Amino acid sequence: MVEAKQQRIAVLSDVHGNLEALNSVLADVDALGVTTVLNLGDMVGYGPEPEACVKLLRERGVPSVLGNHEQGLAEPQMRGFFNSQARKALDRTRELLSDDSLMYFRTLPRTLEAFGALFVHGCPPGLVSKYLYVLDEDALRETFALYPHPLCFAGHTHELKRISFFPASGPESGPGAGRIERKDLGKGQTTLARLARHIINIGSVGQPRDGNNKAKYILWEPGKPGVKMHADTNIEVRFVPYDIARTAARIVEVGLPTVYADRLW
Repeated sequence: MVEAKQQRIAVLSDVHGNLEALNSVLADVDALGVTTVLNLGDMVGYGPEPEACVKLLRERGVPSVLGNHEQGLAEPQMRGFFNSQARKALDRTRELLSDDSLMYFRTLPRTLEAFGALFVHGCPPGLVSKYLYVLDEDALRETFALYPHPLCFAGHTHELKRISFFPASGPESGPGAGRIERKDLGKGQTTLARLARHIINIGSVGQPRDGNNKAKYILWEPGKPGVKMHADTNIEVRFVPYDIARTAARIVEVGLPTVYADRLW
């Protein structure tokens, strides 16, 4: 259990070895006076400076969950879930990492909890590699039934999206009943209705895939902690510019597949 007293929490994910993007995001966090940061995994993979990213997050005391790229490095049998290009990137990433960082990956939990919310990399309640976008409405209802938290933050897809479950009431209420709503998230604030439960797919710091190449992270105002949200709560999507050209050049320089440099643009 992660305890924090701050009324705003920065939630970030999928840094993917992009030190330029991470430094810019953390500078934005610091400028806003936010001191609690949570990381949803994939600190490494694709990007040119994995060791520096891991070291920076650890030095700042940022709690992290296990991402599928950390899992692929710590548990070689999991590499079968990656395509050949991603496996090549994992192999090169391992060469750029210290043994200490590899040991650290083996200590990472699959979930964190703070202020009554759940934090995972892939899909709640604790899946590392499952993509939210593959779940249809019935599967999402089943997923919401597996954990009690009114709010969950997830990464992995590199997309910005809100998935909400509005429970049914009256004679139609019961297991599997209720409405699912999916909405893309854009820059700025979104209010989350307390009458629904929500999964927030928070986008990526190091390799966004939502049509905008700025680094992304979420600010959350949790309000009163507890199992239920006692009022509507706010999240804010932050778009942060960084030196894309430098990161792209470094990807090529260190011998990672050039497609990961191209994707940054």
